[in-house]
Amino acid sequence: MPAAPEIPAEIAFGRFRLSRSRRELLLDGQPVRLGSRALDVLMALVEAQGAVLSKEELMTRVWSGQVVEENNLEVQISTLRRAFADHRDLIRTVSGRGYAFAGGARPAAESSESRWEPRSKGGPPPTNLPLPTSDLVGRDDALRDVLSLAATHRLLTLTGAGGIGKTRLALAAARALPLELPDGRWLVELSPLADPALVPATVAATLDIALGGGEITVPRLAQALAGRRLLLVLDTCEHVIGAVAALAEAVLRAGSEARIIATSREPLGVEGEWTYLIPPLAVPAEESAEDIAQYGATRLFIERARAADPHFAADGSRAGTIAAICRQLDGIPLAIELAAALTPALGVEELAVRLDDRFRLLRGRRTALPRHHTLRATLDWSYGLLTEPERVLLRRFAIFAGAFTPEAASAVAACPLITPLEVLDCLSGVVAKSLVVTEVDGTITRHRLLDTTRAYALEKLDESGERAALARRHAEYCRDLFERAEAEWETRPTVDWLADYGRHIGDLRAALDWALAPGGDAALGVALATAALPLWMYLPLLQECRGHAERALAALAAAASPDARHEMKLHAALGVSLAYTGGTVPQIRAAWERALRLAERLGDADYRLRALFGLWVHETQEALGWAEQFAVLAENPADRVVAARMIGTSHYFRGDHASARRHLERVIADDPTHHSGSRIRFQFDQQLAARAFRAPILWLQGFPEQAIAAAAETVEQARAIGHANSLCQALARAACPIALWVGDLDEAEHYIGQLRDQSTRHALTAWRAYDHTYQGVLLVDRGNLGDGIPLLRQAFHALDTAFSGYRLCMFLGALAAALGRAGQSAEGLATIDGAIERAERTEESWVIPELLRIKGELTLLQGGGEAAAEAMEHFRAAIDWARRQGALSWELRAATSAARLLRDGGDPAAAATLLGAVYGRFTEGFDTADLRAAERVLGALR
Repeated sequence: MPAAPEIPAEIAFGRFRLSRSRRELLLDGQPVRLGSRALDVLMALVEAQGAVLSKEELMTRVWSGQVVEENNLEVQISTLRRAFADHRDLIRTVSGRGYAFAGGARPAAESSESRWEPRSKGGPPPTNLPLPTSDLVGRDDALRDVLSLAATHRLLTLTGAGGIGKTRLALAAARALPLELPDGRWLVELSPLADPALVPATVAATLDIALGGGEITVPRLAQALAGRRLLLVLDTCEHVIGAVAALAEAVLRAGSEARIIATSREPLGVEGEWTYLIPPLAVPAEESAEDIAQYGATRLFIERARAADPHFAADGSRAGTIAAICRQLDGIPLAIELAAALTPALGVEELAVRLDDRFRLLRGRRTALPRHHTLRATLDWSYGLLTEPERVLLRRFAIFAGAFTPEAASAVAACPLITPLEVLDCLSGVVAKSLVVTEVDGTITRHRLLDTTRAYALEKLDESGERAALARRHAEYCRDLFERAEAEWETRPTVDWLADYGRHIGDLRAALDWALAPGGDAALGVALATAALPLWMYLPLLQECRGHAERALAALAAAASPDARHEMKLHAALGVSLAYTGGTVPQIRAAWERALRLAERLGDADYRLRALFGLWVHETQEALGWAEQFAVLAENPADRVVAARMIGTSHYFRGDHASARRHLERVIADDPTHHSGSRIRFQFDQQLAARAFRAPILWLQGFPEQAIAAAAETVEQARAIGHANSLCQALARAACPIALWVGDLDEAEHYIGQLRDQSTRHALTAWRAYDHTYQGVLLVDRGNLGDGIPLLRQAFHALDTAFSGYRLCMFLGALAAALGRAGQSAEGLATIDGAIERAERTEESWVIPELLRIKGELTLLQGGGEAAAEAMEHFRAAIDWARRQGALSWELRAATSAARLLRDGGDPAAAATLLGAVYGRFTEGFDTADLRAAERVLGALR
């Protein structure tokens, strides 16, 4: 058979010219922008010289060694036909057989123009950069950074995790780089290469550099580029990184003016290289109320979802779900685009539910690169480039639920076959390859796996059979860590302690879940749960603390020889957590009594004090007795301060305000820096607790303005230390009631809203019930009896269940007064009688003057022949109680009610004398509600 004629280097057909050596198609002398695949298809068809090539033949030639779908070929044929515009018939489809070139190709005279000269005077520089098919979303800041670096440095490598968008950002920067590059901007796609030795030839072919005979080597290519002003985008370098590094370094040293932007999952590691780590797209924080369209990740999701369904809307609850999806996908653009494409089929809610199966669920476009076909393929590509020790350690690092230090990595991941030093070497390797993220906080370096990478690595850990052994080592590490934290709790400043240990809460949860589950290690779980108690108390995650304490106590009960010390600590934790998460008073008391018995048996002075404090908080008549026992046992200055707070608070509820204030101010004057940790050992920050009770005492004693300022300051200080339980106490015991008492209903609403936010966010059921009760009082004070009374009833019932009526009589008085205003005076009288009886039984004497005054008002509303005399008796009794307590504000309220009754009974002089004497003892607060009301009565009497 005669030999096939040699295909010339340049071929002309119609107005087109195809250069096979330069891989370039020209139309009327100007470059036609085509992707490399489309050019490969065109050259294969031209070289067939009119013969029909089957689809299989074309795909074998263009995608050699790769498995791709037939749709890829159809896309490239369509691309060529669009490029040919009015000459679409240059490529003919032969039904059932394939494609043929029908252009009548002929040899073209060799061009005398140098490859490096402009194709036409004043024409644009050559380029093969593809035109963007969609907007670059959420990368404005990153693009500015990359352009700035690329304009001032000749070699810039964009690094980042798979799917982070390195190629798209590099191409956007290459198009927008504000430099004159007359020799062009060129994309060199390296992902198809399996042999690193082909890197120089691939670059030369892309640039159509003819080096004559011989092998195309790095030095020859670098010399050919010398003096040329062009930009190379070397895309996907990680699998041929050594060859790319050698080429980049040679180009830089050749004195060339060429600039390089490389994309790789790790830096090239050559002299003169600058690197830019592409961050994930910004995602909204949890519970953020901001518009999600402000964030790159959520904006990308919305745009891609609308591309799949033009009617898609991100309104209402969808916005929060979209934000959660983007957080779960770590802000990785590829993962977000794959997820958004599923919204027409699944909807965002179902998509969010099914993301745990993200590797099977998220599949890409048919035309995407193979490594981007699925999320799993992206990670398979990266995992496959690791050394075997790096693979082993990456999957072991996945056992950490949060950030981990190099020391933690060595402690958990090292083994006889991999030394701690090798662990650190491999950690550096996987960080460099963008599979582990580094976080630097001051002098501390921590690492973490993105959620998607961690899910993948955990699968690999399961496949390796190492999961159980690693989980045990991780739990042992966490136990040791939190035992150290427990030992330091009372000796270090709280802020520093929390900064060191609070960040490990994710690992703590994971370790407890394994240890206390079937197949775990119950003894290890009990030890870990016990050591972690200070952290649960401070944050405070009391619902979680309760669950872990109950599970650990159940494990102890099943143990052959339970550890009494662990049991004591867990019962103490259970007592605290039950109190704020819906536990009953008998349950709470039982937990503290068991803790006290164990502490006495073990001779543990610290936990004897803790148990006494817990019993004091939830007892009634015996509260002062528990406080005095605590004071007897308190040996160190910090505990004596706590005792003073307990005694002062007990005196407050018993109505001895002078003594209460004296004890509380002793606590307030204490220097907390000497014993920072112990301030919250007893459930609250003790100074703030003292301030929270001192503020209402100031109001009761007749200093409304000082009380308002003290309450506001207490709230701000509580907010500053970041302890939710102390903040809720400041709001519930001081800020909310004082705002209501002085009649500042807007400020009351503000504080009640803060209480609602904190109690809901931290699942503090008891404080949530206080919030509801104050809301009911506020509605009543604003005249909305129809909504206020039912809410007040319901909220009081919730509080009564939790606290068995202890320290709640103030709310019963408010309900009784509201019933009277609603015309239900009989029920109001029954309610106030119950409140007075309860106050006497629980020794809640502080509120008895106000309860007696309310009873007098309800008696007047009930009417009857003796109503006025009985009411006056109640008013005088209220005045007498208030004077004995030194409660000037209660006395003013009772005196105002009595003065009105005397005035209406025809004795204005007696009314003026009685009320004037009380009013005249005030020195401030004349714009508050009670003083304004008294002034109006006095004005009328004058």
